[in-house]
Amino acid sequence: MGYPNLNTLLHSEPRAKSYFDTLPDYVQSQIITRGNSIHSLDSLQSYAENLTRGDG
Repeated sequence: MGYPNLNTLLHSEPRAKSYFDTLPDYVQSQIITRGNSIHSLDSLQSYAENLTRGDG
């Protein structure tokens, strides 16, 4: 199921909210700037993985 944006996703999907809350602050900030492009937990995870690739 797709949601219109990140805010709706995080308010409607507890798993997405839990996942988002585990991300580092800088990743959360980057994701928030692209919030209108994130419509599902899969797209959230994919974008977060792209942002964190190479970290650690």
